[in-house]
Amino acid sequence: MAVLAQPRSLSHLFWAFSWLALQGFGGVLAVAQRELVERLNWMSREEFVETLAVAQVLPGPNIVNISLMIGDRFFGLRGALVALAGMMTFPAVIVLVLAALSTTWLASPRMTGALRGMGAVSAGLILATGFKLLPSLSRNPVGLMPGLVLAALVFGATVWLKLPLFWIVLSVGGLGMALALIALKRSRAGARA
Repeated sequence: MAVLAQPRSLSHLFWAFSWLALQGFGGVLAVAQRELVERLNWMSREEFVETLAVAQVLPGPNIVNISLMIGDRFFGLRGALVALAGMMTFPAVIVLVLAALSTTWLASPRMTGALRGMGAVSAGLILATGFKLLPSLSRNPVGLMPGLVLAALVFGATVWLKLPLFWIVLSVGGLGMALALIALKRSRAGARA
């Protein structure tokens, strides 16, 4: 297993998350995977998937939760606050500037169309990130096929059944945790034998 890097300082952590936040439009998840796993090498793909899974069940935006967890991992509470500041400072300034311009510029039909087009781009980025992280499922205790079945269940519950997120997390998430516990118990029993 490769040795992972870590931020050199709190300012390095701040600027890394600032750069990450400035690259995203409509969602930073795809960029976060590329930056944190591939470019900075602060976590493995498996760690990113596990961190993302925890971030998704916590209240708030996934990427904010990820930034808090990574900051805490390297520098404790100070790191969590610095990573959060990196994620929020420049986007907040941009939103305030856009709010000042919103009465004229953002109300135009061209801008509305451009923003809708960015929604499709964001969906494509999320899908591409999912495919890029797919190989890490084979090293997950649940395994590749059960993981794909769980993903299909979530997709079906979201797209066709239009279930609220609460019920999807409760049902499919609970099933996933049960499968993980069973797999971990089997692997521990096999290791003892």
